[in-house]
Amino acid sequence: MERVDIDKGDTWPKVLKCNHEKYGDSRKAMRHKRFGIWQSYTWKDYYLSVRSLALGLASLGFEPGDKLLIIGDNAPEWYYAELAAQAIHGVSVGLYADSIPPEIRQIAENSEARFAIVENQEQVDKMLLIKDELPLLKKIIYWSYKGLAHYNDPVLLGYRQVLQLGEKYEEKRPGLFEQLVETGKADDACAIVYTSGTTGAPKGAVYTYRTMRAGADYYLRLDPWHENDNVVPYLPPAWMTEQCLDIGCHLLAANILNFAEAPETQQRDTRETGPSIVFYGARLWESQAAMVQARIIGTDALKRFAVRLLMPIGYRMADLKFQKKEPGLFHKILYGLANIALFRSIKSSLGLSNARVCYSTGAILSPDAFRFYHALNIPLKSLYGTTEGGVLTGATNDDIRLETVGPVHKGAEVRVADNGELIYRQPGIFTGYYKDPQRTAEVLKDGWFYSGDSGLIREDGHVVFLDRVRDLIHLAGGDSLAPQLIEARLRFSPYIKDAWVIAGPRKAYVSAIIIINYDTVSRWAGQRRVAYTTFADLSQNPEVHDLVKLDIDRINSALPPASRVKKYVSLYKEFDPDEGELTRTRKLRKTFLEERYRGLIDAIYRDETEVPIEARVMYRDGRTGTVKTTISIKSAEGAA
Repeated sequence: MERVDIDKGDTWPKVLKCNHEKYGDSRKAMRHKRFGIWQSYTWKDYYLSVRSLALGLASLGFEPGDKLLIIGDNAPEWYYAELAAQAIHGVSVGLYADSIPPEIRQIAENSEARFAIVENQEQVDKMLLIKDELPLLKKIIYWSYKGLAHYNDPVLLGYRQVLQLGEKYEEKRPGLFEQLVETGKADDACAIVYTSGTTGAPKGAVYTYRTMRAGADYYLRLDPWHENDNVVPYLPPAWMTEQCLDIGCHLLAANILNFAEAPETQQRDTRETGPSIVFYGARLWESQAAMVQARIIGTDALKRFAVRLLMPIGYRMADLKFQKKEPGLFHKILYGLANIALFRSIKSSLGLSNARVCYSTGAILSPDAFRFYHALNIPLKSLYGTTEGGVLTGATNDDIRLETVGPVHKGAEVRVADNGELIYRQPGIFTGYYKDPQRTAEVLKDGWFYSGDSGLIREDGHVVFLDRVRDLIHLAGGDSLAPQLIEARLRFSPYIKDAWVIAGPRKAYVSAIIIINYDTVSRWAGQRRVAYTTFADLSQNPEVHDLVKLDIDRINSALPPASRVKKYVSLYKEFDPDEGELTRTRKLRKTFLEERYRGLIDAIYRDETEVPIEARVMYRDGRTGTVKTTISIKSAEGAA
């Protein structure tokens, strides 16, 4: 496969223009599944869509420096919108499709967005709820028309109408788009990427083309992309990783982006596409591994026996690879047979049969999940980076280590502060928080970015990420632990959806608040005729407590005595991003959780055995109600 020349321009619109001139209608740029059929878009289609949209925005009054809010699930229109804003010297601001109106209002206000492009009726309804609180907002443009035929608010405008305005504007001012593209500069601001907001309100990290390009170039040096590579983006480019990979690497490598029909069909559509490059957050990798385990549990006895017989062969091969040891001929033969009998079908079910580059980002990936994928011979590797600091580390496929996030990439410097904080500088660091010089000065000092993350650098140059510095638990006995590692290992269980590790006000010992995986546990309960009515009822069932304890005991057996989970509770509800308990990337907002569940935490560390709860909950169908239940506080065997 020929590697593509990536020296195509110093802004994304220039790179797009170069791809259009080189490939035109001869190569696909994107495919999008609509109504069950994959529809293809060439580089010419991509370019002309961006041009018409950009000129349509300009005709509506979009000016250089204006911010364009983009909200929706992954679709070509998202990418057209970002490139259109940038082509006319504007700045893109992305939000997740499940953002609620107060979150949208906060970011729209902070970024001073004058235009918004949104996906559908749901997003339009959110915007209409808050538009009167956004005096700068001039137009809300929607690209999916379903359900909007009778909306007559003058602030609304359909996507196709904007394209038509752009085509008319091109007739009046031919060559304007090309002129604007050519006058863009590498140091122009191109995107404001908001942090996940684990400790408070999200902050807008400002990126220029130069700093964004540095991250994309790093990925392409680590793992060259090729024109015939297929990528299935999971999240829209509201996340920094997606900005570098889906926008930057895609444009530079001129490969093919494949968009699923809907979030619900992502897994099925990924299987159809068979991507060669895959990048998910650690949570998704873990949930997929747990899903496979759940399927195995639900299958017949013969298949479960085959899994118990063959998976150790894969794990042995993975461990030899991590240890840089060459497996013997006998083990190679065994692995080949196991691959034919089991591993190949699992990889196919996950859409990973053709995967040659696999990244895990956003959090610590459970070592159990990591070994699981390598047992299947999937070259998964963890990367380390932040929204503000860009990507810092990554290993080549022949240098992947189980417990590290890879070595620091060429051109970056990193050091560890006295408190264990990772501090680094590299060309891809953000230029600052939008409209917040004070917070910028707190994290950006003399070109060094203070990440707030704890880690260490090994003698072989690999970096070990531990946790956020503020989240490290320092026990009363003098021991320290990184709760994220324990939480990740608990999430590897098919019965545990989420876990929150705490130490209480006296830091005497470790406890865990567990969120059961309702789908898997309810199926398990049905098979065993365990009676229950609601999530809350199931979570407090004694047999479910025993089920959870088995996984806690599994984790405890691999932990030092002081770090073992001594007590646990099964929470009566799932953590919910709409209630502020999780970020939109599904990270725990621990400061908020500590405040919300203070009574429960205090009860655990008062050595109580149960605590009554009355709380408002939101059901899956959108209804709200009040839950009254009693939460049992259990002891875990084998803890210190």
